[in-house]
Amino acid sequence: MPSFRLFRRAAGLLPLLLLPLLAGAHPFSNVDISRLSAPQAVWGYLQLGFQHIIPLSADMAWGLDHILFIVSLFVLEPRLKPVLLQATAFTLAHSITLGLAAAGLISAPAAVVEPLIALSILFVALENLITDRLRPWRLAVVFGFGLLHGLGFAGILRDIGLPRHLFFEALLSFNLGVELGQVAIILLCWLAVGWWSARQPWYRPRVMVPASVVIALVAGWWTVERVFL
Repeated sequence: MPSFRLFRRAAGLLPLLLLPLLAGAHPFSNVDISRLSAPQAVWGYLQLGFQHIIPLSADMAWGLDHILFIVSLFVLEPRLKPVLLQATAFTLAHSITLGLAAAGLISAPAAVVEPLIALSILFVALENLITDRLRPWRLAVVFGFGLLHGLGFAGILRDIGLPRHLFFEALLSFNLGVELGQVAIILLCWLAVGWWSARQPWYRPRVMVPASVVIALVAGWWTVERVFL
């Protein structure tokens, strides 16, 4: 179908169009954020949010756990509409707790939040193995875990800070960057396996099950590491 081919090409171009968000090193290295102009803050925090999901290097590998969370959402039902809806619910939820934490209204120690984030990834991966299709309650589960992940995102902003004179602009830009990073991951997964293999009878045993097992093992190790090591 010509319309589908056109859509597929557009989906393939979007991750490339987002590459400028990866340009350069950490956007706020040796920068006084209190002196940022509005355009600098918007672009810088947009980059920061995007790079949180798609890190440039090992020393910026903040978002590997969030990548696995998004991939675990994708593999159960690799159609774009359901997974993008879940990603949006996740973003809305983490925006709430991130905003409250950035404003100093709530806080949680990293020693508690980080193991729980790993457990949330483990939960979704195991649910993939137990269920045979996307269930209605998955959206509520993703929203709940998004509230938890927002506290993890808050740790990044706590270290860097938000400019007081551009607090909301910077916060919204960071959240938008996170969402764009998630969309890029989803589209890359969809282009790699989703659009051509999702309806194949071998998709579950050869793609979804192995991927979920690997994600569960990694998340299980992270849980142990973050609690005991």
